[in-house]
Amino acid sequence: MPASPLHAPDRWLAALDPDLARRFRFLLEADRLKSVLRGSRIADGSRRENTAEHSWHIALFALLLAAYAARPVDPLRVVSMLLIHDLVEIDCGDTPLFDTGGAATQDAREAKAADRLYGLLPESDASRWRALWDEFEQAETDDARFAKAIDRLQPILLNHAVGGGTWTDYGVDEALERALTSRIGDGSPTLWAAAEAIIRDAVVRGWLKPSF
Repeated sequence: MPASPLHAPDRWLAALDPDLARRFRFLLEADRLKSVLRGSRIADGSRRENTAEHSWHIALFALLLAAYAARPVDPLRVVSMLLIHDLVEIDCGDTPLFDTGGAATQDAREAKAADRLYGLLPESDASRWRALWDEFEQAETDDARFAKAIDRLQPILLNHAVGGGTWTDYGVDEALERALTSRIGDGSPTLWAAAEAIIRDAVVRGWLKPSF
């Protein structure tokens, strides 16, 4: 059986400018993110979202909610972080927020994946994108703190929309949910207040265990 053109693109890429060819190879590799399934369901509850869908969704969150950031942010930089930060899941898969075992090795696994994936790009792009990824992970700038807040907020909305979601899957209680998502407040006290309202309502409805 002949090789799929997607898996053997070298013939046409070899005719291109080398830097352009590397960018196309990276874009083809990034397409694999569409096959990485996350723990969260989409809002109608019919299936789990994939990581590419998650990245697109939180980019929309950032554009619409940037006015609520704790400090002024550059929406384009925030969106850029959110679109690239989970590319590492091509190699690592999704590590759900409540997976304590996976969390123990997550940083090392994702750093190795970042080395490989951003290394596919021309050096000028590789260094810039890797620096943006590192900035998101370190969450020390206003842009990165807001990006982290958005990344934590979206699953809360989806869990509530489907009546439990990963809260039910992992037997999560209110205290754990707050402990793992309170960093939303670092990026936006307003959005953290909204998240707290969602959490309280989920407890009342029985979708999130109360803390005792």
